[in-house]
Amino acid sequence: MNNVRALVLTEFGGPSAVKVSSVAAPTAGAGQVLVRVHAAGVNGLDWKVREGYVRDAYPLQLPTVLGIELAGVVEAVGPGVIGLRKGDRVMGPLGGMGAYADLVAVNAAYLCLVPDSLDFVAAAALPVASVAAWQSLNLAGPIHAGQRILIQGASGGLGGFAVQFAHQGGAVVFATALSQHADYVRSLGADHVIAYDIEQFEATASDVDLVLDYVGGQVLNRSWSVLADDGVIVSTASPAILASTPAGRRGLWFVNTPQAARLQAIADDVTHGRLQSKVAAVVRFDELAEAIELNRTEPQVGKTIVDFSL
Repeated sequence: MNNVRALVLTEFGGPSAVKVSSVAAPTAGAGQVLVRVHAAGVNGLDWKVREGYVRDAYPLQLPTVLGIELAGVVEAVGPGVIGLRKGDRVMGPLGGMGAYADLVAVNAAYLCLVPDSLDFVAAAALPVASVAAWQSLNLAGPIHAGQRILIQGASGGLGGFAVQFAHQGGAVVFATALSQHADYVRSLGADHVIAYDIEQFEATASDVDLVLDYVGGQVLNRSWSVLADDGVIVSTASPAILASTPAGRRGLWFVNTPQAARLQAIADDVTHGRLQSKVAAVVRFDELAEAIELNRTEPQVGKTIVDFSL
């Protein structure tokens, strides 16, 4: 059987817990397509899985291949697949782990076609961040004009899309970011940008209807104080929110669900300039483990993408 290159998590821990390995090439099962990966997005979930922080929410058998989103070309089509064929340029989330490999078997229903005007690097920046931003923003109910929304971690891939969607929905948008990223976040439509390295968000944001917690930790703990009486916090960063929500408060844990039609619509908006998608850095496959660690330690603007052709 042929082998392919992959980034494998062998044990829970730090950067040394992942390494480039040779693994058996997959085949496309029923309802799946085999994708030759050209690019994949780096996400905060990568290092959280690596370190075992979310092992209860995302139980895994080790060793496992990391990576949750990709863009590439369909190489083979499994039984029962309709609408995709060999040679199609596709992008999407996996609904699990395994994107950091040269060949990946993916549920065809999770994928959509890459618009002609997008290259693979640009396409790989969209599947998880854009759809998760939309879904988390609307998890507690559809947003509405005048709603006060605080987005914690607004300069990253997820936060950047959330700012844009909230602004387009007519919300009053409060957003936290490093001071050097403030102008970028403001350009996305944030009404109030709070530079968390020099000021406390509690001094600016109050009576907030919805907090989107893309950071976790003490940021989540402090966010309860700025909520309106009937406000809600939606966290993508801390599954512990379900056990730690104060009495009388509402806290929701968000898990992204693949939604190909939404992704296709967002990709169309990006190609026509109605949405911005920011790629912060492009790295080689042999730099991927380091890029995952940098995602943990250095807040960035937009997404880091691994280009398999480099």
